[in-house]
Amino acid sequence: MKKTWIVILILMTAVAASAQRHFYVRGYVVDEQNRGIEFVTVAAKNAQQSVATNKQGFYEILLNQNDTSVLIYSAIGYKTEKKSVYSESDRAQNINIILKTDTTLLSDIEVRALNRQKGTMVKLETSTLRLTPDAAGGIEALVKMQLGASSTNELSSQYSVRGGNFDENSVYVNGIEIYRPLLIRASQQEGLSFINPDMVGAVEFSAGGFAAKYGDKMSSVLDVTYKTPKKFEASVSASLLGATAYVGSSGKKFTQSHGIRYKSNQYLLGSLDTKGDFNNSFIDYQTFMTLNFSKKWNLNFLGNISQNNYIFKPTKRQTEFGNIFQPQRYTVDFRGQEKDVFTTYFGALTLNYQPSEKVKLALTASAFNTHERETYDIVGIYSLSDVTNDLNGKESTVERGTGSTVEHARNSLSATVATISHTGDWKWKKGLLQWGVSAGEEIIFDKIREYERRDSAQYSLPHTGESVNVIYNLTSNNQMISTRLTGFVQQNYSLDSKNMHWTFNVGARANYWSFNDEWLVSPRLSVVMSPKWQPERKRKPDLNFRFATGLYYQSPFYKEIRQIITDENGNSYIALNRNIRAQRSLHFLLGGDYFFRLWRRPFKFTTEIYYKPSNRIISYSVDNVQIRYSGKNDAKAYTVGADFKLFGEFVPGADSWISFSYMRSKEDLYNDEFIAKTNTGAYLGTISPSWISRPNEQRYSVSIFFQDYVPNHPEYKVHLKLVWADGLPFGPPRSQRYMAENRTSPYRRVDLGASRGFMQGREKFMTKQKIVKEFWLNLELLNLFNIKNVSSYYWVADISGIESAVPNNLTGFMVNFRVSVDF
Repeated sequence: MKKTWIVILILMTAVAASAQRHFYVRGYVVDEQNRGIEFVTVAAKNAQQSVATNKQGFYEILLNQNDTSVLIYSAIGYKTEKKSVYSESDRAQNINIILKTDTTLLSDIEVRALNRQKGTMVKLETSTLRLTPDAAGGIEALVKMQLGASSTNELSSQYSVRGGNFDENSVYVNGIEIYRPLLIRASQQEGLSFINPDMVGAVEFSAGGFAAKYGDKMSSVLDVTYKTPKKFEASVSASLLGATAYVGSSGKKFTQSHGIRYKSNQYLLGSLDTKGDFNNSFIDYQTFMTLNFSKKWNLNFLGNISQNNYIFKPTKRQTEFGNIFQPQRYTVDFRGQEKDVFTTYFGALTLNYQPSEKVKLALTASAFNTHERETYDIVGIYSLSDVTNDLNGKESTVERGTGSTVEHARNSLSATVATISHTGDWKWKKGLLQWGVSAGEEIIFDKIREYERRDSAQYSLPHTGESVNVIYNLTSNNQMISTRLTGFVQQNYSLDSKNMHWTFNVGARANYWSFNDEWLVSPRLSVVMSPKWQPERKRKPDLNFRFATGLYYQSPFYKEIRQIITDENGNSYIALNRNIRAQRSLHFLLGGDYFFRLWRRPFKFTTEIYYKPSNRIISYSVDNVQIRYSGKNDAKAYTVGADFKLFGEFVPGADSWISFSYMRSKEDLYNDEFIAKTNTGAYLGTISPSWISRPNEQRYSVSIFFQDYVPNHPEYKVHLKLVWADGLPFGPPRSQRYMAENRTSPYRRVDLGASRGFMQGREKFMTKQKIVKEFWLNLELLNLFNIKNVSSYYWVADISGIESAVPNNLTGFMVNFRVSVDF
C-alpha cells in the first residue's frame, strides 16, 4: 500500500521539463446573459495556436512564455473581442470573456451553456470514459452513474433502473435492439457487453417515460450510435484486465471501423474469497461499414462476433461473517471444475434512402444467434464455526457443523432471432414525424439438467429419515418458435406562446406475439416547457420543465415464460406457460432543470419525481446476476421515488456531479396466503403478506463523480468515483417471495484514478513524430478502502435444519494500470 501511494505522488507532482517554456490561458466565453457559448474560436494572433470552446463555453490554449500574445475571440453572430496576455512563468492565467451579440449578422441566435433535454432522453458525455476508474468498464460504467440507475456488482455491466431488473432495460445500437446471453448465472461469467466504447459516437439514456420508438421494456432505454469516421483514426489500449484495438478510415464512398476487445478476469477474481485456478477469456470483434452509392442511397453493415470462455477450478474458500458479538467462519475445500462457453453472432444490414432533405427511409435485416453451454461438477467439504478471542487475543473456534455439497449441471441453450424492419422520418416546419414496423422470428432450444445435493453430519438434506433426497433438481427439454410483430408512430413538434416554448412528443406503439396470441397498444406522451422571461426582468432564472406519461407493456421473452413445476416426488421441470401475458406499467414522470453559473462556471440542478404502478407482474428472485422468474402473472406492484443531481464544473473545464436517489418499490403477490402454526403445531390463522419489497428495491443511493487536474498542468488528472447505496432484499434460495425479508449490507465503494497525458503540441518529444496524437498512462485504485460488498448469499444448513446465510463477497482492493494510445 505504501508503494502505491509513492507511485501516485510521483505521477501527480512530477512536472515535465518540456512544459517549462509554455503557459496555459483558460477561461469561459459567455454571452450577455452569462450563458456559455459553444464553438467560439480562440486564436493567438500571428501564431498557429487556436482552440474552440466546448458546450459550457470553456477553452484552454497553450502559449509561449516571454512573448506578448493577442488572443482573438470570434463566433458567428457575435462581435469579435481581443485580449493581450503575457507571462514570464508557467503559471496559468484565467481570462473570461463576454461576447456581445452582433445584430447585423444574426439577431436570433440562441446558445445554451449545458445540454437541454427535449424529452426524457439525456445525452451522455463519453469523453472522460477512458480515464474513469471502473472494474467492468464500458459505456455501462457511465450509465450506472445516471439519475435513477444503480448497480451493486462491479463485476457486471448490468444495471437496475428505478426498481426494475436487468431484463427491463432496452439497449439499441444504430436503432437495432441488442440481446444478451440467457444462461449467465454469475457476474464472473459475463465478460464483455455488446457496446464497444471505441466505436461510440453518441449516447442517450432515459430512466423512464421514453418515446414510442424505443420499444416495450418497462424501465429504461440506452440508445447508442456508432460513429462514422471522417478520416483515418486508430487507438490501442492495454491493462491488467484486458486490451482493445480500434481502427477507422474514410474514403470517397466507403467508410469502415473495426474494433477488437479482449478481457480476462483472472487478476480481478484473485481478490475473491474463493481461491482457485481462474482460466477465463472473453473476446469480441465488431465492425461498422458504410457504402455510399450516391447522396440519396447508402448501405451500412453492423457485425459482431463474441466468445466467452469461463473455466474455474476452485480449491478453497474461507469467509468471515457475522458480527462483533458472534463472528463466524465458513471454510470449504473444493474438488471439480466449471466450464462454460457462450458464443454469439450478430449482423444487421441497413439500406438508407433519402429522397429529400425532409424525408429519410430505412430498411433493415438483422439476425442474432447465441450458443450457450454450461457444465460443472463441484464437490465442496465445508465446516461452519463460531470464532472467539480471549483477553490475550488468542483465537479459538467451536465447530457448529460440517458437511458436503455436490453441484452438477449440463445445460445448453441455442437461440436465433431474425428481424426485418422499416423506419422513416419526415421533417416539417415545426416538427418531426417518425414511424416504424418490424417482423421477427424467434427460435429457441433449451436443455437443462442440474441438481444440488447437500449433507450435514453424513445425513442427506433435506432429511426425512426414510429416503435420500437432493435439495434441488431441475430438468428441461423445450423448444419455442414464435413470431413477433411491432410498430410505432410518433410526432415531435414545437409551439411558442408569449411566455413559454413547448416541445411535444405524442406517439403509440403496437405489439403482437404469436406464442400467447396477444395484441398490445401503448400510447405515450411527453411535454417539455421552457419559460421565456420578459425583457424587463433583470434576474432571469434559467429553467426547464418536463412531464411524461405512457403505458408500457413488456412482452415476455423466453426466460419469463419458463414455469417450474414440482411433482409429488420433489422433482422439478420447466414447462412453457402459453397463458402468460405481458407485464404492464404506467409511467408518470415530472422533472425540472435549473441552470445557473457559480464562480463563473456552468451548473445544472436536476430533480425528477416518478410513480410507476404495475400489474400482471411476473415475480422473480435475483441470485448474483441470475434472474429466476415464476413463469406466471402472479403480482401487482408500484414504484415511487425522487432523484436529485447537481452537475457542473467544480473545477474549470472538468464536469463533475453528485446525485441522490430515494425510492420505494413494492409488490403484492396473488394467492400467497399461508397458515401460521406454533412450535407444537397449533393453528394460529391464515397470514397474507400483502405488500413486500421488490428484489431490486434500493431505497437510497448516493453517487459522486469528481474530476480534477494539477494547477498549471492539466495533463495530470484525477478521477474519483464514490457509491453508497442501500442493500437489496434477500431470503433463502427457492423459497416463497415473502420470506425475502432480510437485506444485504449497504454497497459502498470508492474508486480512484490518476492519469498523465502526452499530447502533440504540448510535449517536446511528441513534435518529432506525427504518428501518435496522444497517449495516456492511468493508475487505478479499485475499491480503495477494501470494503467487503456482498453479491449474494450461500445458505448452509445442519441436520436440524438451522440455516446460516454465508455472504458471497465481491472484489477487494486492487491496483490496475492502463495505457491507451491514439493515432
